[in-house]
Amino acid sequence: MDEDVQAAAARLVRRIKEGGHTITVAESCTGGLLASAFTDIAGASGWFNQSWVTYSNDAKVRELGVNPETIEKKGAVSASVAIQMAKGALKNAKADIAISITGIAGPKNDGSSKKVGLVYVGIASSNWANAESTQIGGNRAENKIGFVHFALNSTIKRWDVAMDAAEELRKEVEQQLADEEAEKLQFEIERQKREEAARNSAPWQDESWEGESEPIAESALDNEVEWE
Repeated sequence: MDEDVQAAAARLVRRIKEGGHTITVAESCTGGLLASAFTDIAGASGWFNQSWVTYSNDAKVRELGVNPETIEKKGAVSASVAIQMAKGALKNAKADIAISITGIAGPKNDGSSKKVGLVYVGIASSNWANAESTQIGGNRAENKIGFVHFALNSTIKRWDVAMDAAEELRKEVEQQLADEEAEKLQFEIERQKREEAARNSAPWQDESWEGESEPIAESALDNEVEWE
């Protein structure tokens, strides 16, 4: 395996393992080279369960759920098909992230209007999906290796963007919770102040009495009456 591909695969796998995630792939023109790059890494069974080589259009439709109308309108080598391949692999493998590759490795383009060396890479997770494209100039073997290298680097880039966004969201939520807690505390302090002020200004509050009490004069009702 190409050294650059091995290095890129290792960088991506470190990211996957750090979060305890799993990955799957769906390949067309690369014929399993991306899966091979992953399974060359020791311990791959912990984060890599299965993959697909859907070389024909029929296989893309049958195995990954690609819409045949999309293939007819956009062509098998297109952003739409790459994304559908990635989404299908993600769903079927129940993985956290999926990579797909569909391109024209050469030496001929088999009647397509698209150039040899064109590749689309689909990347999907449960929350997002996108496609990256590039044009590579080389022979069939060089293009296949180049496609895999491009797929790995594109996924690393997209992964880092997604992780940065997730971290920003986590910080925003954390700050929002802290602000809400501070507002509750301030409200409680103000409430206690209002209650204290109300107690101190109440006109009916008890007053203490100091000094001796004066004797109360006897009332006529207190005198005993004798009846004869």
